[in-house]
Amino acid sequence: MKSLSLALLIHAAPVLAADPAHAIRFDEYKVAVATKKKSAGLKATAAEASPYASQLQSAARQPINFAGHYVLATWGCGSGCVMGGAIDTMTGHVVMLPFSVSNWPLQVEEPLAFRKGSALLIVQGSRNEQGSGTHYYQFDGSKFNLLKTVNH
Repeated sequence: MKSLSLALLIHAAPVLAADPAHAIRFDEYKVAVATKKKSAGLKATAAEASPYASQLQSAARQPINFAGHYVLATWGCGSGCVMGGAIDTMTGHVVMLPFSVSNWPLQVEEPLAFRKGSALLIVQGSRNEQGSGTHYYQFDGSKFNLLKTVNH
């Protein structure tokens, strides 16, 4: 009986980014990681970034965690909602995520997955409260380019 319950649970589980048939891997978008940060002042010139200056200032002091020399800063935008931006640690320039993320699957602890040695950003959930799925973006230093979406 236990094996039947387990089999039903596994079969009913939704397809997530970890599904090898659909996943894009971090190592496909490798970038060199800077050995140290410059102390460039934060330049949040984009109109959409200015309301979040304190979150960005705080995050800018954190270690590099994204795309070689960026700090990907995230913060809440309500219950079950995340938004953020990429801070260039060399220039201080900020590129905001072009969407908020909400409604991610219950088994997903963090809706944004990223690595310091990769320009890939994996987003799970709804973007701007529209649709649902796993969305793969490549960050090119000036914008987040959608590579693929896998709907759930």
